[in-house]
Amino acid sequence: MRMVLEILLILAAYLLGSIPFGFIFTKRLAGINIREHGSGNIGSTNVKRFAGRKAALYTQLCDMAKGLIPVGIVWLIQTYNQQAFDPFFIYAVAFASILGHNFSIFLRFKGGKGVNTTLGASLLLSPVAVLSSVLVYYILKWSTKYVSLGSICLAITLPIIGLILHQFSYVFYYLLACSVLIILMHIPNIKRLVTGTESKIN
Repeated sequence: MRMVLEILLILAAYLLGSIPFGFIFTKRLAGINIREHGSGNIGSTNVKRFAGRKAALYTQLCDMAKGLIPVGIVWLIQTYNQQAFDPFFIYAVAFASILGHNFSIFLRFKGGKGVNTTLGASLLLSPVAVLSSVLVYYILKWSTKYVSLGSICLAITLPIIGLILHQFSYVFYYLLACSVLIILMHIPNIKRLVTGTESKIN
């Protein structure tokens, strides 16, 4: 019975993560298909470029929430009953929400790069790692004007802080997996950074 419940919660986390808020808000507020503009990404950075700050803010908050909500539900259940799920289950739920964002079933398994959803999903699991990585992101973003470089360094920071705080635990391996996924999703950006063709923020 517990296994069935765990499978259903993982599927629910994936489906929630799959909701393409960037696509929805740009359609509603700007009347455009964000997948046909810029990088085609549904994340808040691309949304801001073509639909404005309001749509980008809504996208960012909702993308974070769809990672935070399923993790929060499991976290609350485990608070009252530590034997409710397997120890690693909450990390599986968190990662499922991120995979939903990156490979949305509603967009033919296309999506975003998972930075905001990763932050939301990881906030309760390792708040210090999340806050530290966000600080690194903003330092790199404003000093270099490259959002992608900030995101890549954010990804690298997560498992480093996770290793310092949690050593070789489930938290560390989860953050490491998140880091690898974010970096893989940024391979086109890395290539443009190397060639000097990556777009800067204004």
